[in-house]
Amino acid sequence: MKFKIPFLFLLLFTFSINAIAQIDEEKTGAWYMYFWNTTFKESNFGLQGDVQYRNWNLGGDLEQLLLRGGLTYTPESTNVKFTLGYGHITSGVYGDSNETSSESRVYQEALLPQKLGNRFYLTHRFRYEQRWVEGQDFRTRYRYNLFLNLPLNKPDLSRNSIYLALYNELFINGERSIGNGRKVEFFDRNRFYSALGYSLRDDLRLQAGYMTQTTNTTAKGQIQLSLHHTW
Repeated sequence: MKFKIPFLFLLLFTFSINAIAQIDEEKTGAWYMYFWNTTFKESNFGLQGDVQYRNWNLGGDLEQLLLRGGLTYTPESTNVKFTLGYGHITSGVYGDSNETSSESRVYQEALLPQKLGNRFYLTHRFRYEQRWVEGQDFRTRYRYNLFLNLPLNKPDLSRNSIYLALYNELFINGERSIGNGRKVEFFDRNRFYSALGYSLRDDLRLQAGYMTQTTNTTAKGQIQLSLHHTW
């Protein structure tokens, strides 16, 4: 099964444009992301992080700028990775306004990879967040994400592998009262994502796809382009 990579991503981009045309412009955006992780030599410790530039439109109207990083630990003789990290988020207002707000976030995470059969690469991610959002009381949030990577032209995700990438993530609020008589719902949001990926190298993968984020009041579509790098 052989693909020409430029054609593959042109086809996916065309699909994304068609999806945009069917969604209200105010509910469609684009997220550009870089994820990285590394392990210290001969150590159970490492680092991971990500940079995400999120837009209300295809570019230029800031929704969020997210900077996140953490210290990781993998216990001996296990395949589980624990993370203690910090994130800073700058959020913008839709439209012409340049107004922004900020959030500081501490998080604890457990990552559990699992392989089913010869091709199904599953990962379970559990994350607990402590959030200091500007203009709100202290908040917490629980997140669970199930990832699936499915190689299409090779049995693994090594160099030149083309793969299907899916995930679904559920967000649940801890504290519902956020100050000044305001409350949030127990259910915060859900994200469903589908994409095509390509392994540029064994340690570097590119994904292009589409994500729908659903809250109690909206269902918002996002184009997503992401680079995943293991040092």
